Order: sequence, then C-alpha cells, then structure tokens
Amino acid sequence: MYIASEKRYEKMPYRRCGRSGLRLPAVSLGLWQNFGFKGVFANMEAMVHTAFDLGVTHFDLANNYGNPYNGSAEENFGRILRDMRGYRDEMIISTKAGYEMWPGSYGDRNGSRKYLTASLDQSLKRLGLEYVDVYYHHIFDPNTPLEETALALDNAVRQGKALYVGVSNYGRGQTAEILKIFKELRTPFVLNQPSYSMLNRWVEGDGLDTFCLENGIGLAVFSPLYQGFLTNKYLNGVPQDSRVGRGETWIGNQLDEKMVARLNRLNDIAQSRGQTLSQMALAWVLHNEAVATVLIGASRPEQIIENVGCIERLDFTEEEILKIEEILK
Repeated sequence: MYIASEKRYEKMPYRRCGRSGLRLPAVSLGLWQNFGFKGVFANMEAMVHTAFDLGVTHFDLANNYGNPYNGSAEENFGRILRDMRGYRDEMIISTKAGYEMWPGSYGDRNGSRKYLTASLDQSLKRLGLEYVDVYYHHIFDPNTPLEETALALDNAVRQGKALYVGVSNYGRGQTAEILKIFKELRTPFVLNQPSYSMLNRWVEGDGLDTFCLENGIGLAVFSPLYQGFLTNKYLNGVPQDSRVGRGETWIGNQLDEKMVARLNRLNDIAQSRGQTLSQMALAWVLHNEAVATVLIGASRPEQIIENVGCIERLDFTEEEILKIEEILK
C-alpha cells in the first residue's frame, strides 16, 4: 500500500492560477507519453508516486492520451488512483477533450456540446472519479460557435463534474473571445494550456502571456523541454533510442548542427548555475510571471526527480538572461 512522503510539501512552491483560489505546483506531471496502452504499469505507478512524494500534486491528462488506444492513459491513472484514494483531496486532476477520439461526427475534432459532454462522462468512468478539478477544451474549433463550447464547459461545472475550466492551444484573440462569454456566465475559467519553451516562444509574440497575466488566467505550459531538445540527450548528436532517433517527433529535422551548438551553449550556462540543461529550461519558463506551472513528461522516475530539481534555482541574474537571449536569437 502506498504511503506518501511526510516531506512532500517542504520544497515545492505553489502558484495561484491567475486571480483564482486554485494553486498548482510549479512543476506538474503530464501523462501524454508513457502512460498509455504500451506502457509498463509498474513504471507508471512508480512515476506518479515519485512525483507526489516531491510535492507534484497536479496530474494532467486528456481523453485521447494513450495512443494507439485512446483513453488508456486515463484508465491507467485510474488504476493508480485506487491505491491513492486517501490523497484525492490533495490532488488537482485535469483532463481535456477536443481532438479526434471516436468514429463519427460527434467524436472527431470539435468543440460541440455533444462531444464535450459525452467525452467528460467517459473520462470520469475511466478515471473512476465523480469530478475532475479542471476540464479543458483541447484545441480551438473554428466550426463550432465559441458560445456553444463555453456553455458546454460551464455546464460541466454546474453539474459538479468539474470544478474549474480551461482552454488549450488557444491564441490571444480566441482566449479573449471566450473569456467574454465566461465572464457573462460567471464560469471559473482559470487556465490556458499552451506550448512554450526557450525554443518555442510563440506565446510572447502572440501576446497570450501578457493577456492572461492581465486578465487573471494562469498558463499551464506543455512541452517546456521542446520534446526533449532541452535536455542532455542531444548535446552530442542523436541517440538511436531517443524520440528523434526513433522518428517519434515532427520536429526532428530541426536538430541540425546549428541547433546542437545552441544547445551546448545553453548547457554551459546551466552548468555555471549548478543545473542541468533541462532544469534551467524549466526555470526559464517559470521565470515568466504568467506561468502557473510547467507540465513535464517522463519515462522513468529518475527524470521526474531531476526535473523537479529545477525549483532549487528559479532566479536568474540579468547577465544570465542577456546571455540566454543572445543564444536564442
């Protein structure tokens, strides 16, 4: 039987999501990879237990996680939760819907009330929960009125199936538009989940981070390590057992000699700070005031331990920021 570490809250900082009362750990665990149908359950369980023992109380899922068997990540996490029921009220569990999930018009990529309502019911069954803490619309749908999407998310809260709502992969304009509707409905809209990293700074150019900061919406950032680029894996080329080596990422062609040289220069700064490259990359994302939490992925418990170590050094000197900016140009 799992018993959590008594020291789990000693180091992890917790950040408010915008102006809401919801607080998330600086580092959260995303279950997009390695928690699905092909994963080893004992390893999944060890990763969740390791994360929780380190103060990681937020676990992020989606209905389609677990490819090639959509929903298997939720099923596996539901199994893990059976032995952690006593800690449920310490956890923030989120899930999403919006991408292709099941055959037919009501399970393809959309934001309809039909799809979002049915998907949440399915997710709750897979997880074995009465409610999730945050329910997201996973990707903007240009073919469904935003009012319909907003009403579906609001209805999930009113039915007691979600405590808060969020959106993912929404730009500034789309976020502003749905925020107006949520304000009218008085929906607890607290999070936007975009991709963001040293190598992917679109939220800055779009102004999404500034908008969310000004309007009381937190950012829960995914891919802060740019699918593994910002780790020590690729400092000396491409290992065969890496995601790029196996051809499991669509950004593999970006890993040229120029990129490797850039990563090594960033690693030099990280070492001077007493950090690994991944730790510095996570700290850099958290340096943005709009960010409530960074979502890390992992394939083994040791990666979680290393990445959570970023909290030991979250500050940057002005000189370090300038050096990093010069490298990222």
